[in-house]
Amino acid sequence: MKPKLLTTLPGYTARQCAADAFAGVTVALVALPLSIAIAIASGANPAAGLTTAIVAGFLISALGGSRVQIGGPTGAFIVVVYGVIARHGYDGLVLATLMAGAILIVAGLLRAGNLVAYVPEPVVNGFTIGIAVIIASSQIKDFLGLTVAALPADFLPKVAALWAARASLNPASLGLGAISLLLIVLLRRLAPRLPGLIVAIALVSGAAALVQLPIETIASRFGALPATLPAPALPHITMARLGELLPSALVIAFLAAIESLLSAMVADRMIGGSHRPNAEVLAQGWANIGSALFGGLPATGAIARTATNIRAGATTPVAGIVHALTILLVMLLAAPLAGYLAMPALAALLMTTAWNMSEPHKWRGYWVAPASDRVLLLLTMALTVLADLTVAIGVGVGLGLALRLRAQGPSAAEWHQPDR
Repeated sequence: MKPKLLTTLPGYTARQCAADAFAGVTVALVALPLSIAIAIASGANPAAGLTTAIVAGFLISALGGSRVQIGGPTGAFIVVVYGVIARHGYDGLVLATLMAGAILIVAGLLRAGNLVAYVPEPVVNGFTIGIAVIIASSQIKDFLGLTVAALPADFLPKVAALWAARASLNPASLGLGAISLLLIVLLRRLAPRLPGLIVAIALVSGAAALVQLPIETIASRFGALPATLPAPALPHITMARLGELLPSALVIAFLAAIESLLSAMVADRMIGGSHRPNAEVLAQGWANIGSALFGGLPATGAIARTATNIRAGATTPVAGIVHALTILLVMLLAAPLAGYLAMPALAALLMTTAWNMSEPHKWRGYWVAPASDRVLLLLTMALTVLADLTVAIGVGVGLGLALRLRAQGPSAAEWHQPDR
């Protein structure tokens, strides 16, 4: 369970340092607007997203089992975080994140990182697509500039509220969101090595500020962002609150472990390496505890940011540490500038993230998979969207394991009728 950082530092060269520094700064420019957007979509203050990217991002790279993993807030947590904040307040989310960190540390010490192989792939694909649908639907309000007093957390009431508010559509918001979407897609295709997210969001937000378009910005909705990290503090802890938040903490821990290990496996394929799953789970535990102490959000390894890190030339965990320190430096020196970021542009960014999360290039493969896999994927997706993520994961994993046991069960010759 030795961190990869300790393995890669002996023999570390100046050339590697330069490559890691460039990659770290590049991925920080991608992570900066994304962390803010994820925090807002989760129902939290935008500063919480930056805090998570800095604290958790540093710890995941310093203690993790992957050479190139980038950690921070991710889209997969938006649904569960929004629900916890709605039911228990932000202090409840911080306590749930702290508990999830402790659960992950115990799981890492028990070497449970290897158990990810037993989670059925259709379940992972199903709840990922379901989360993508929820994220995209939650951004329609800001993308269109709709006036909605309070957007419901549940999917169907949310769709009804958005439809009821259709007459309040703001043409300026729609135009700005559409231009942002187009720029993000074009920059990703034409200049993949460029941090297209920050370029697109900065260009559109700057133009909107110069023309003084009637749209919402981070500053107009949330006020100025703080220029320092908050002081670490413990949330309010009682036995009753621990019991209430345990289901949410288990879901956060499960998602953090699953997504970080999936991200590490993707990174292994891209660099031809091999990660240490139990060290990775331990790092996620410490990262979530650290994030909670500073009032941040749940964190995990981020597949898209990890891929960006690799494409930018990262070779060791130093790149991830540079990424966290770069975001901290921007927070210290340029926090007021983030207030100008336009809400429709951030909505376009999250819609793009949701589309990429759903992995549309794999959809054709899903339809030629065995019928049991298709049913499992669709059931998990439907439960994620229409019911609850906890229910979706529980039912999906339980049914998936039951199907696997049935397929590998004893033959008729091995079965004996028990005596009653």
